[in-house]
Amino acid sequence: MFIRFKELREEAGISKEDLATAIDVHINIINSIENGYNAPIEALKKYAIYFNVTADYILELTDCKNGYSDR
Repeated sequence: MFIRFKELREEAGISKEDLATAIDVHINIINSIENGYNAPIEALKKYAIYFNVTADYILELTDCKNGYSDR
């Protein structure tokens, strides 16, 4: 379901355990995300689709709602 999470980790050549340590979460969180059992991520996607904004906007990583620079 959330294949990009696993792809990113594998492309970086990092184990689930090392990633969990690096980002300070329990390995069960990594497993849950990579196996598609993380409901908050699914909810985030649905919010973004419903409100036609990016996940980055919801997560306050940008002030740009549509993913494009306002410049």
